[in-house]
Amino acid sequence: MTTPQMMIFGILALTVGLFLWGKLRHDVVALAALMACVVVGLVPAAEAFVGFGHPAVITVACVLVLSHGLQQSGAVDALTRKVMPKNGGKIATLAALMGLGALLSGVMNNVGAMALLMPIAVQVSGRLGLTAGQVLMPLAFGTILGGMTTLVGTPPNLIVSGFRADAGLGQFRMFDFTPVGLAVAAVGVVFVSLVGWRLVPARKSSSGDGFETSAYLTEVRVPSKSKAVGMTLRQIETELEGAEAQIVALVRNEVKMNAPHGGRRIKAEDILMLEADVEGLSEALSAFGIKLEEQGSSSEMVEEESGKAETKSKASAKSTKADADAKAADRNKNKDQDEEEDDSRRDEDIVLRELAVLPASNLVGRSARDIRLRTRFGLNLLAVAREGHRPRARLRTLKLKSGDLLMMQGPAEVLTDFANESGCVPLGERELRIPDARMAFLSTAIMAGSIALVTLGILPAAAAFALGLLASMVLRTVPPRDVYTAIDWPVIVLLAALIPVAGAMEQTGAADVLARLLLDTIAQGNAIAALGVILVVTMFLSDVMNNAATAAVMCPIALGIAASLGVNPDSFLMGVAIGASCAFLTPIGHQNNTLILGPGGFRFSDYWRLGLPLEILVVAVSLPLLLVVWPL
Repeated sequence: MTTPQMMIFGILALTVGLFLWGKLRHDVVALAALMACVVVGLVPAAEAFVGFGHPAVITVACVLVLSHGLQQSGAVDALTRKVMPKNGGKIATLAALMGLGALLSGVMNNVGAMALLMPIAVQVSGRLGLTAGQVLMPLAFGTILGGMTTLVGTPPNLIVSGFRADAGLGQFRMFDFTPVGLAVAAVGVVFVSLVGWRLVPARKSSSGDGFETSAYLTEVRVPSKSKAVGMTLRQIETELEGAEAQIVALVRNEVKMNAPHGGRRIKAEDILMLEADVEGLSEALSAFGIKLEEQGSSSEMVEEESGKAETKSKASAKSTKADADAKAADRNKNKDQDEEEDDSRRDEDIVLRELAVLPASNLVGRSARDIRLRTRFGLNLLAVAREGHRPRARLRTLKLKSGDLLMMQGPAEVLTDFANESGCVPLGERELRIPDARMAFLSTAIMAGSIALVTLGILPAAAAFALGLLASMVLRTVPPRDVYTAIDWPVIVLLAALIPVAGAMEQTGAADVLARLLLDTIAQGNAIAALGVILVVTMFLSDVMNNAATAAVMCPIALGIAASLGVNPDSFLMGVAIGASCAFLTPIGHQNNTLILGPGGFRFSDYWRLGLPLEILVVAVSLPLLLVVWPL
């Protein structure tokens, strides 16, 4: 063994050890490994950061942004309502939830799919009489399984495709992963929904109730095209039962009716006063096509503007007609430009944020109308949460109290200034997805178009999804301010740092040495046994270190073994893809496993109870299929 080979093995061993130690973030460990390779001369300094331009890295970043667009526009919420059974039993509901998670993970980042469906899983668990963890773990495993079905479903698939291209074999196509991945995912979903969920320990959430807030009171207007028109209040409340939202008042023709009769039918332009938490409010908006009243209402603006106009008219009486005409001409001259700049600024900066009213706040005892919230600050008060009792006044006239939680909408900087000026405390961000049918259609069309470009071979994956990202920015399905925050930068740094390290393994011949060791001592020259070894070793490493890092480390080894045996390298690369996507034994192998650790109340040792049988099943199903679909 040469000195460069011993050095790269030493760096890799230390890197894996740091991954297992878990005290440092994965991106920090990966960057440290890259810098170590540069310092000892295994990676030329000029080529240290070429990984940031690697097609796999670009594709992962673009897919994360496009997934964010699907999430925020309400496109996924609409799909969820159609797929999920409202009154199904445990098996049917778990199968539908896992199937939906797997389906979404095939076309968007599986972490994003998991984040979208987690609130639904928690709600469903109560209806089924299960703990949150007994639904969350099957969902997490379902989204992981679904990621292996397409090129863009999970980063390891993109990494494997990139190594295939670097080997001169070209990239894998969008659905090359589907024959094996879909079969494995389907078998896994059936197993978990029928039997596997029973293996999940029933534990209470460790997150507690300390982060819960009382329900918000808000007003929603019923448009003429809403599904709610013609329905009775009782029917609407039945539909919203799972979302834990209730109607507390009805406003019709500016007349407010508290506790209206359940048999009263809804008319177009009625205003419903809803009491719901953030998730329930999102579901109500999506389910019935209703909209937040304070977001779209202009009555307050008109009233305040008329008052301002009256004041201005009195003052202008003291001026000459020529001065007034000159000022009007100047205003008209710049009106279009100013409005265009204001619209652009609003489009980029509009956010939703929760503010808590402090005892010393100057908002106490005042309403949104008193403060002139819209005309003075350009902000909307969308909802109010109050402990103790339910507010009875309309939102714009409600006198605020100390301890109220305000859901505000407006430019991010203005909200920050308003909080400081008024004596409020911004709380941790909690997203409210306000459905937008147009944006949902556009974001879906952009994602479908990008996938079509890759599937038809018109553009490589990186270029196709970068084009989709550009379209999203131009059409504003993803606000420009969210483009960079939607990207999981630690994952991007991890991938970009490990790609040159993996290249050093190949260039020094270390990958060939390790391949021969596995081949001679375990597989003993048998190609099928060697494929099984690659699958199992990759799966084990993925359980204890990041799956993207595992794929980057194992691809050169898989290619080396295939070359030594003189067999089809695609079989081994696909084995790496399957193994890297199956991290079910620990909470650290995949981000989706980590996401459920607290909400499910799990311990580190809880995952293997369902994870081990599932991994054995994956090997039993995928190995024969690999030999059939990608013959040696």
